[in-house]
Amino acid sequence: MAKIKIAVVGLGNCASSLIQGIEYYKRVDAGHESVGLMHENIGGYLPRDIEVVAAYDIDRRKVGLDVSKAIFAPPNCTVQFCPEVSDVQVKVRMGKVLDGLSEHMKDYDERATFVLSREKEATKEEIVTNLYDSGAEILVNYLPVGSENATRFYADCALEAGVAFINNIPVFIASDPEWARKFEEKKLPVIGDDIKSQLGATITHRMLADLFEKRGVKLERTYQLNTGGNTDFLNMLNRTRLRSKKKSKTEAVQSILSEKLPAENIHVGPSDYVPWQKDNKVCFLRMEGRLFGNVPMNLELRLSVEDSPNSAGIVIDSIRCCKQALDRGVGGALISPSAYFMKHTPRQFTDDEAYQITEDYIAGKRFH
Repeated sequence: MAKIKIAVVGLGNCASSLIQGIEYYKRVDAGHESVGLMHENIGGYLPRDIEVVAAYDIDRRKVGLDVSKAIFAPPNCTVQFCPEVSDVQVKVRMGKVLDGLSEHMKDYDERATFVLSREKEATKEEIVTNLYDSGAEILVNYLPVGSENATRFYADCALEAGVAFINNIPVFIASDPEWARKFEEKKLPVIGDDIKSQLGATITHRMLADLFEKRGVKLERTYQLNTGGNTDFLNMLNRTRLRSKKKSKTEAVQSILSEKLPAENIHVGPSDYVPWQKDNKVCFLRMEGRLFGNVPMNLELRLSVEDSPNSAGIVIDSIRCCKQALDRGVGGALISPSAYFMKHTPRQFTDDEAYQITEDYIAGKRFH
């Protein structure tokens, strides 16, 4: 198969895990290729067929480095599960800052936060030209939560360069009808918004909410609290950047319920930054309900995962599903993959439904 050429904006922990994963699945022993993958083969494409051809960041410790080196530069702190990553022979370019850097992060030790590059910010024309010249087919967005203007800027660059877009953060692009229409008019696919982890807090919360429904348990109150020590959690200490994140995570859980919970009885969202946790994310989940005879019950769960590899398994499938759409000449918001891979989607489905329509999409039974 031909290579799937991607550009990446934001060379943080999540991008590090994705790029490590591409290399890892090139190197694994025969017979073990599928361990940790939801799909080894999508439309004839394997993980090893993904190639990074362009990358953008704003941290001076990453700009100018080969992508293979930048993914391990501070403040990245995710686990290095691939012992050696070959040179990508693509240097990280200076991107556009806009709201991609929260002011409060400048008050922290540089080992934990971004250090803004002194290079001149790229213009839209420069990024569009670079996307076009690199041969990129898909732009993968890994900007920090709350980067509303920056995400729209890069989505617009993708449209102008004729590049598909995968939006992994809770800024609403694929789920915004106006943006979806723009991509459809250009016959460019878009997947989004706000990635679900492979086995993370939101997917676990949704499955348990569905279990309550199916077993006749009346869910009355629930919370999901998350802590972590990476730049994502540090960035989210600024609560003004959390509005879309909380909305995305809350709607992902509420959409499972036949009767939505009152706002005061559901709390879903990041809780605090604990530096020593680094890229380890801990979820504390509580669900209170009533079962047979109106008898009360409650469930408490603690989930601990390495945050960034947990998302990379989803993105590696998103990229290949997006490439299928390009091969098929399909543009606009991809309903099926978005429903399975993302939290805030153009249309919500149960997880069983989302799984099935995505399998149908991969098999060519659905084209959207």
